[in-house]
Amino acid sequence: MKGAVWHGRQDVRVEYVAEPPEPPPEQLQVEVAWCGICGTDLHEYLGGPVYIPRDAPHPLTSVQAPVIIGHEMSGRVIAVGKDVQDFSVGDRVVACPIIGCQQCRWCRSGSMAQCDKVAFLGTSWSGGALSERLNLYAYQCYHLPDTLSDEVGALVEPFSATVRAVTTGRIGPDDNVAIVGAGPIGLMALMAAILRGAKRVVAVEVAQRRKETAKKLGASDVIDPSSENAEKRALEITDGEGFDVVVECAGQPMTAQLAGKLTRTRGRLIVMGVFEKPAPLDLTDLVFREKTVSGSMSGYGLYDETIRMMTDERFKGEELITARIPLDDLVEKGYHGLLYEKENNVKTLVSPR
Repeated sequence: MKGAVWHGRQDVRVEYVAEPPEPPPEQLQVEVAWCGICGTDLHEYLGGPVYIPRDAPHPLTSVQAPVIIGHEMSGRVIAVGKDVQDFSVGDRVVACPIIGCQQCRWCRSGSMAQCDKVAFLGTSWSGGALSERLNLYAYQCYHLPDTLSDEVGALVEPFSATVRAVTTGRIGPDDNVAIVGAGPIGLMALMAAILRGAKRVVAVEVAQRRKETAKKLGASDVIDPSSENAEKRALEITDGEGFDVVVECAGQPMTAQLAGKLTRTRGRLIVMGVFEKPAPLDLTDLVFREKTVSGSMSGYGLYDETIRMMTDERFKGEELITARIPLDDLVEKGYHGLLYEKENNVKTLVSPR
């Protein structure tokens, strides 16, 4: 079968890979329908390895580069291992990419994403979703309802991450919220904040297509830092206070600094972006204005809530999908399109079959 394999920085190859074995106990085999290209995939392609183990095997899975990549997936169960009770052949599913050791304090307390030896589908697992088939633990899989298409199902994993961010950020009806970076994750964070009932949600973005999409999805305003003073505009929108909650989704040093400045006194800054290098924040500003900064990674534990929210008519997942491509076009049309043609692309889905 074909799969997309990360060999090194800017070296991802679509090639023939080994078929997955029959699923062992507690695992399923899934035929992939669609897999989204994630911002993390782009970071691994341009500046990796970020999460991919290159110099030594992963401590939990023993996986080491080269690895099959991809994790934002939907698919269909085609085989069931021993001791799997809640899934049958033919079930449509989506997957959480988190694999834990099941023994550390985090796994035992229901926070597997913080596992001391955490592994991820698409970076440190024996298979990846940018392939025709793969094996997954049953605990990673969730049923996809008939009301959601396979294409929208491939958005469950990234949307779950934003659901976690707005939940841990305690976004509610009194909050003015800014989303810094209106790429796929930023646009999903915008919808998640709206569905959480935020008073006002503003997008901060420079790319025209993404600014337009933010407005379609319900942004009350869009701030373009390339053409206006973002801090001044933020104060105008929020009656001179700044935003109660700012969610950073771009993963760039300049956007991290801007996100900190847009956050009001005693406001909450939530960082979702993946950074290839350390990024500075104005720590004096954080101290004197008593701002709270937290990171948010993955949507582990919130998949049922995420799928429920996606059945709300205000969730407009189809608006995010701007391209559907075959696996062979992953690098040229997928990666390069998202990296160098941001005016035309928001979310690209890949069909491995």
